[in-house]
Amino acid sequence: MALIINGEEIDDEVIEGEFRNVKGHYERTLQVACCERDQEFRGYAKDNLVSRVLLNQESLKRFPTVSEEDVTNRLQKLIEEAGGETQFYMNIGMPYKDEAVVRENVKGGVRLDKMLGDIYGADPDFSEEELRAAYERDLALYMTEEIIRVAHITKNLQGAQSRTEVFKTMRELRSQLLAGADFMTLAEEHRADEQQQIDLGWFKRGEFMEEFEVIAFSMNDGEVSPVFTTQLGFHLCTVLGRKVPEAIPFAAVKEAVRQRLLEAHKDTKFNELIAQLKKEAKIEDTDPDESGETAHH
Repeated sequence: MALIINGEEIDDEVIEGEFRNVKGHYERTLQVACCERDQEFRGYAKDNLVSRVLLNQESLKRFPTVSEEDVTNRLQKLIEEAGGETQFYMNIGMPYKDEAVVRENVKGGVRLDKMLGDIYGADPDFSEEELRAAYERDLALYMTEEIIRVAHITKNLQGAQSRTEVFKTMRELRSQLLAGADFMTLAEEHRADEQQQIDLGWFKRGEFMEEFEVIAFSMNDGEVSPVFTTQLGFHLCTVLGRKVPEAIPFAAVKEAVRQRLLEAHKDTKFNELIAQLKKEAKIEDTDPDESGETAHH
């Protein structure tokens, strides 16, 4: 057994599942390839499990019993959020309805909510001065997004002999543009049909294909792009206009500032609780990392 927390043993299978979740998260955010950070991720997984188990143990200690009404209310809320009972059971990976097992798990969530409610206490009443100070300190979080207006010339392979032929045509068009030809005029002349948009209008990051946006948002106003490809074909584009990020007025984001401060307050309380529980806990890692260190508290 690799991990024992205050006498509670954590199955290797559970550790492995948490490790896969952690690694999967980093893979999705393109921060890892293959296995070079597996040891680090396994450490994260164990730390997650330690925190989770300690929270469950402490909440059970503080709230050994919870009312069936509280369990029912929380379960109904979870089912509603999932979009119905069938979807709820699918989401939790239970192929058939076993309400007794689910209710027992939900009890843990009710206990945790009650404990965290005690830990967090009443929401702080932030003053206008505190809110404004937080707004000014974190102003970068309260900016409008950069948006650009782009025109493009695009050609796909329809009617062409080869990709090379299309690429050669697009290179020739780029040479004309660099020599001073008008972009919109040339785009009209090489428009595939009336439905094909030349002026794509204003947009922000995340509204177009990434490979198109990476080029467009990297360009200066009036610059002609290199020839590049997306799944739709070959492209040339130019930036017709740009609106740089600006500070959103305090009044418009005051509530968001309040919520951010509230979350920070809760995070501080939560981390203090976890630190205290870890300090008091007996944690045995019988399968430590390659450094040879075995954790005992």
